[in-house]
Amino acid sequence: MKIFYCDTFVLPLPEGHRFPMAKYRLLRERVAAEGLGTLTLPQAAGDAALLRVHDAGYVERVVSGTLAPEEVRRIGFPWSPGLVERSRRSVGGTIGAARAALDAGASANLAGGTHHAFADRGEGFCVFNDVAVAIRALQATGRIRRAAVLDLDVHQGNGTAALFRSDAEVFTASVHGDRNFPFRKEPGDLDLPLPDGAGDDMFLAAVTVAAREVLERGRPDIVFYVAGADAFAGDRLGRLCVSREGLAERDALVVESLRRSGVPLAVVMGGGYAHDVLDTVEIHLHSVRAASRLARA
Repeated sequence: MKIFYCDTFVLPLPEGHRFPMAKYRLLRERVAAEGLGTLTLPQAAGDAALLRVHDAGYVERVVSGTLAPEEVRRIGFPWSPGLVERSRRSVGGTIGAARAALDAGASANLAGGTHHAFADRGEGFCVFNDVAVAIRALQATGRIRRAAVLDLDVHQGNGTAALFRSDAEVFTASVHGDRNFPFRKEPGDLDLPLPDGAGDDMFLAAVTVAAREVLERGRPDIVFYVAGADAFAGDRLGRLCVSREGLAERDALVVESLRRSGVPLAVVMGGGYAHDVLDTVEIHLHSVRAASRLARA
């Protein structure tokens, strides 16, 4: 299985910044140690790909470093050339994973899942919407007509839902914390909000519904799975109480539904902010392991 990574592109962050950048390097090292696939450095997404989704003015402000202070605050990362390059590579990784999934049944990007990015703005540590750009790239080249997004990050993919709200050929499903960020949700095709403290049983029941509806209602040519690690009980930002075993069962449910349907799967990582970064890494690693069982040699 082809597995894309971009952690070697440094994103300079001020001391004390709460985003756990180390998880990406640690995850790549674990993936390499287990031999789960061929690690591949993605190409940077170019302006033409980004502009199928994002407003030209927004892309220009990101690239040139002329974002307004409030735009930078909303994104949550300080601007730097490294931010631009890392963001382009993260999108490129999801485009690469999508193309590889169509060829081999499954692939993964060890980054991505930047589902809070809208056409004209970023927020919540998301600059460009990688899944949306990848869907438009596949559609533009005729490789797919329909796509579905199965978003199991604890935070609703508000940017993704807004981008595809009027698009009948892209089905968006989200299982997320009802009272968690973003506090103003954007309606998707299927939203399954969970109360604070929801555990394995409630979470997995919602995942089962979402995985079924993505295939039955979405009728996709490819599924993008946002495999967030932040529903974990030990996550600093999650507010749910799902165990690591429950998240592993989540991955198994998704992969088994795709195995039965024969629909290709592209996995992106989404969020993860556990008190112990190794918990986040292990949860993400299980998602990659699960996807590797779908891939054809």
